[in-house]
Amino acid sequence: KYPSVHGLLSGVPAGHAKIIFNWELQDRETATRGEGAASIASPDSARLDFFLAGGFGHGAAVLIGDSLQAPGGDFIRKLIPPPPMLWAALGRLALPNLPDTVIRGEGTNVRADVGRPVSWRLTFHGDSLVRVERVDGDRVLEWVDRTDPKHVSYRNTTARRSLQLTITRMDEVSSFDASTWRLVP
Repeated sequence: KYPSVHGLLSGVPAGHAKIIFNWELQDRETATRGEGAASIASPDSARLDFFLAGGFGHGAAVLIGDSLQAPGGDFIRKLIPPPPMLWAALGRLALPNLPDTVIRGEGTNVRADVGRPVSWRLTFHGDSLVRVERVDGDRVLEWVDRTDPKHVSYRNTTARRSLQLTITRMDEVSSFDASTWRLVP
């Protein structure tokens, strides 16, 4: 069975959710870790808050559609993938408009190549988005893997940077205050 159009376009459940996670960032220079929270208003708004282990720093980012606000210097820029990859980490497919898509079934998985030439490779298991790759020819530039949705991985091969998220709790909430979507400098 192929995923529904709804499943392809919005893997984030309808409504509002608060996700609590642990994170670990590794790049060429450092390895850091901490805790974080994501406030998600489906289908197109998310706020992420990151706290360094030991209480030595914090940062936040707001993503509305494909517009990302991430003040806070290098710390936040290293933690936050580009909008399509950040949405993929949250389970939602939000790619730029590109010509041509080739979809094929492989057992219980559906794979899609998007763009001409192919710029994105997608993998769905049932109607769940499990992997998104941004490619250039045969080279994978960056990817998000959600094979286990409690352990989400992002890797930028060009920058040699990886981010691991371990989901510790997910709660449905009734709504968020409007101030959630504003970042105070």
